[in-house]
Amino acid sequence: MILVDSSVWIDHFRNRPTAAVDRFRDLAGREVLAVGDLIVVEVLQGARDEAQAARYERILDQFVQLPLLQPPLAPLIARNYRRLRERGITIRRTIDMVIGTYCIAHDLALLQCDRDFAPMRDHLGLRLVE
Repeated sequence: MILVDSSVWIDHFRNRPTAAVDRFRDLAGREVLAVGDLIVVEVLQGARDEAQAARYERILDQFVQLPLLQPPLAPLIARNYRRLRERGITIRRTIDMVIGTYCIAHDLALLQCDRDFAPMRDHLGLRLVE
């Protein structure tokens, strides 16, 4: 299973020609793709109106839905953040730490277009879809 980050969904919905969007479209229908609850929040917050939000929600509902912020993971998320900070790396958004740690803990690959995930790959073992 592959978790698709909001960075990819947003580019997909805006028809931006990125490598990650091309990869998403290639994988759709061939691989099991998932979206996390917090990712749904991020995508729907960016909708310009209720009609667009409803359309996005219908599309996102077609994919496996995952609850990302699970209580047992909270200490691990914080620990991973500290491990990176000790190396001089600061992840800009807590939600990215949640997403990355969830993928690591559940052995999921992540399809993304966000520079904050590279240090998690390099130092924490996050698997990124290339």
